[in-house]
Amino acid sequence: MTEIAIVGLGSSYADFISARVNSHKFDEVWGINSIGGIIHVDRTIMMDPVSRFLDTKDAGTQTGISREFLKNNKKPIYTCELDKRVKHLIKYPLEEVVQYTRLCYFNNTVAYAIALAIYEKVEKINLYGIDYSYMHNLHMAEAGRACAEFWIATAIHKGIKIEVAHRSGLLDTNVPDEEKLYGYHRLDDPLVQTINKGILEVTKQSKLSSPEPQDSKKPILYGRHDHV
Repeated sequence: MTEIAIVGLGSSYADFISARVNSHKFDEVWGINSIGGIIHVDRTIMMDPVSRFLDTKDAGTQTGISREFLKNNKKPIYTCELDKRVKHLIKYPLEEVVQYTRLCYFNNTVAYAIALAIYEKVEKINLYGIDYSYMHNLHMAEAGRACAEFWIATAIHKGIKIEVAHRSGLLDTNVPDEEKLYGYHRLDDPLVQTINKGILEVTKQSKLSSPEPQDSKKPILYGRHDHV
């Protein structure tokens, strides 16, 4: 496979819808948990045993959609154990993935999905709906972001291209450019990252063409305030 999309239940999955509306094609779409009950997916990664969804209400408001998805699904579901009540379950190839990557750090389902893509030698991974933090409070995040970003870095190290939904907090993607480089964001002319002919560069914001007018001389900073 050349290019896949991994789609989670976070709000930035709307960027996946936008991509498809604009005719962006993927070789496969991999869904995280019950997102396959909402959009078409080619595979699902659901590392909790399906008994969690079938026998308990531990998943809260997602219990209903999860049960419906497991009942009607006709595509492969990678999980930690098989259950005769659900068709198309596949045991996640944990030993093979660990041996191939020489890493064993998995504290959420997204990490398993990215690791599987590395194992299958995917060339590009697009991440949608994978949201652990929020633009207006970068000091507060859901558990699992560090592990997901660890596997993103591992994929990049192996030459895999990564694209993150622009609404997602992964890799600070949804943070304004002038706020991404901590410390430099406090300068009157902050440093920002830019891409020049495919090469990532760092330059002063004033050197960028056609800067948008500011209502105030000082930039409005979200989540970069020091905590005492």
